Amino acid sequence: MALLSGHVTILSSADNVADARMHRLTNSLLRANISVDIWALGHSNDAPKGATFHRAPGGKRKFARVMRDLILPFKAAGSVVLVVAPDLLPITYLVTKLRRQKMIADVHEDYVQLLKDRSWAKGLVGFLAKIIAKLATVAAARADLTTVADSQVPPQKAKNRFVLKNLPDYSLLTNSGDMAPEPRAIYVGDVRKSRGLQMMLETAELSPRWHFDIVGNISESDSEFVANWLKVSSAKDRVVFHGRLAPQESWKFAQGAWVGLTLLEPTPAFVEAVPSKLYEYAATGLATISTSLPRCVELLKQSGGGLTADSASDVAKILNGWSEDNQQFLKLVKFRESALSWAKSALNSDEQYAAFAHAVGKLTFPTTTSR
Repeated sequence: MALLSGHVTILSSADNVADARMHRLTNSLLRANISVDIWALGHSNDAPKGATFHRAPGGKRKFARVMRDLILPFKAAGSVVLVVAPDLLPITYLVTKLRRQKMIADVHEDYVQLLKDRSWAKGLVGFLAKIIAKLATVAAARADLTTVADSQVPPQKAKNRFVLKNLPDYSLLTNSGDMAPEPRAIYVGDVRKSRGLQMMLETAELSPRWHFDIVGNISESDSEFVANWLKVSSAKDRVVFHGRLAPQESWKFAQGAWVGLTLLEPTPAFVEAVPSKLYEYAATGLATISTSLPRCVELLKQSGGGLTADSASDVAKILNGWSEDNQQFLKLVKFRESALSWAKSALNSDEQYAAFAHAVGKLTFPTTTSR
C-alpha cells in the first residue's frame, strides 16, 4: 500500500470517534491543511467534519480489541500515524519502523495510575494490563512526536515531547448565553463513579428545583446502578442521561444551563489532573462546581469561576442557594462572568493547537515544515 505524504492516520482500538480529544486533534490538523483519516469505533455521523472515517472492526469485547491492536497498524495509509490508545502503541511503533512511517503517541492520561481506578484491573488481568501500560509508555517515549495532555503525564523524558493540554476548541462549543428560568446543571464526559456519577445523582435528590443533563457514555460497571436509580429515585424525572454524543452535539446542552459539574474522586490518576471540562465550562460561560482536587482548586481560584465541594450535601447547598437566595444568585452571575473573562484571556487554545499542527507538519512535510 502506497503511503500518503502530508497525511495523518489516527488509530484507536478503544476510543469512539465521538471522543472530544480526537476531535480537537483532528480539527487542528485540518486547519493546517493536513489531511486526516481515522480508524476508531463509532459511527461516521460522529466523526470530525472534514476527516475520512473508517469503522474499526469488531465489538467491545477484549478479544476484539486485541485483534484491532494487531490489525489497525497495517491499515494506516498516512505517512504519519497518530496513536491514541495505549495498547496500540507497542505494535504500531514496530510496524511504523518497518514501513518507514512517522509515529505520534498521544498520551492523554497516566495509564499505570489509571488502572488503579478500574475494578477489572485485578489479579492476572491487572498484572498484564500494567505490563502493557508500561510498554506503551516506553513506546510513547520513542515516538517521533509524543503529545501529553498535561505536564505531569508520563513519559517525562521523550524523544520529542509536546504538552498538549485539553484546551477548548471553540468550534465545538455552544455558549451558555442567558440562564434559563429553570435552574439546570450539566455534566459532559465519561460517566462513572470515580468521575462523580453517584455524587451527582445524590445531589439531584437534594436539589428539588434543579434539573440535570448528563452527557456521556455510562461505564459498564455503573450501568446497573444507573438503571436501578432511575426506577426508584425521587429525582429521576429531573435527570436526563443523553448517552455518548459528538462534541458539538454534547455542548448544545450548555445553552441556558447555569453551572457545570466536575466531581472527580481523588483517585491516583485524578489527584493531579485538570479535567478538560473545567476549561470548557469556563469557555462556554458556565460557573463550575468541582471537588477540591489541587489543580482544580488552583484554576478555580485563578479564574474566579466557581466553587469546590466534596460531598453531595455541600454541592446541593450551593445549588439551592443559587436558586433560592437572590444574593447567592448574584454571586453565581459573577462566577459566570469571571469564568468567561478568564477563558478569553488565559486559555491560548489557538496558539497551542497551531503549534501542535506545526510540529506535525515538520513530520509530514519535512522539507517545508508545514503547508
